[in-house]
Amino acid sequence: MPKKRKKKERGRQGSEEEEMPLPNPEEGLLLGVIEDFLGHDRARVLCEDDKVRLCRIPGRMKKRVWMRVGDIVLVAPWDFQADKRGDIIYRYRGTEVQKLDKMGLLEKLKSLLE
Repeated sequence: MPKKRKKKERGRQGSEEEEMPLPNPEEGLLLGVIEDFLGHDRARVLCEDDKVRLCRIPGRMKKRVWMRVGDIVLVAPWDFQADKRGDIIYRYRGTEVQKLDKMGLLEKLKSLLE
């Protein structure tokens, strides 16, 4: 008769959630709102400097971080064509958006969306 094996407990490794620092817009980075998806990992983003940029979604985020129209994202404008193009660096979740709002970083975006 074969021996019964104990099942390994499956679960999240490191289930203790550590508080990660919130990525804030530094010099050269902007907050933006996704307006539209254009296909092939590209999105049209309204940035806080009142410019609409064609932004690229990097491969490391494409399948892991799902984005929708209306999400708040962190954008890095390109050195070349800085007014028209950029890269999406980070998508803020619901609680992170609330923290940004408490810090007063979303005032420019709110005024543009109204």
